[in-house]
Amino acid sequence: MSTDTARRLVESMRDLLWERGYTGTSPKAVLRRAGAGQGSMYHHFAGKADLARSAIGENAQEMRAKADAELSGPAPAVERLAAYLRRERDVLRGCPIGGLTQDAELMADPQLRAPVTETLAWLRSRLAEVLAEAVAAGELAPSLDPGATAATLVATLQGGYVLARAAGSPEPFDQAVAGVLGLLSAVRI
Repeated sequence: MSTDTARRLVESMRDLLWERGYTGTSPKAVLRRAGAGQGSMYHHFAGKADLARSAIGENAQEMRAKADAELSGPAPAVERLAAYLRRERDVLRGCPIGGLTQDAELMADPQLRAPVTETLAWLRSRLAEVLAEAVAAGELAPSLDPGATAATLVATLQGGYVLARAAGSPEPFDQAVAGVLGLLSAVRI
């Protein structure tokens, strides 16, 4: 980002997308949050959608980097998966990427939808790699389907966010994670 104002605009949009979604975020709210003057957004970006693409792209990049760091390393694959699933999250805010799927206006725009779907696909793929590694290392049963299990893990996390937000408590999320870890332990060798 070339200027401090542009950086503040992107950071403000990132926060507002997480709090309100795309439809609920007005250019005025972004400018107010960024402490930027009227017209600043249009000086740095073609409009709200262009700014949102930058913000979503940064959220996606950050999510991928953090997940990849947690899923990589020398520990056994099953331990890395468990650590990733148990890591501290701001559960009641939901997932900054997955939560965007609930915004019909955003999902109707192929350019805004692309980083969301690509990031969730990447996560399924990365989890499948770690699960395949666990199977190859003899940590998990050879009958385990890494692709289907990775989809289950992502669905559990995303669904856990929804249940937690509905309950106003992280407990349903924690129960979902405990449940899926119990299922994984049932196929441990």
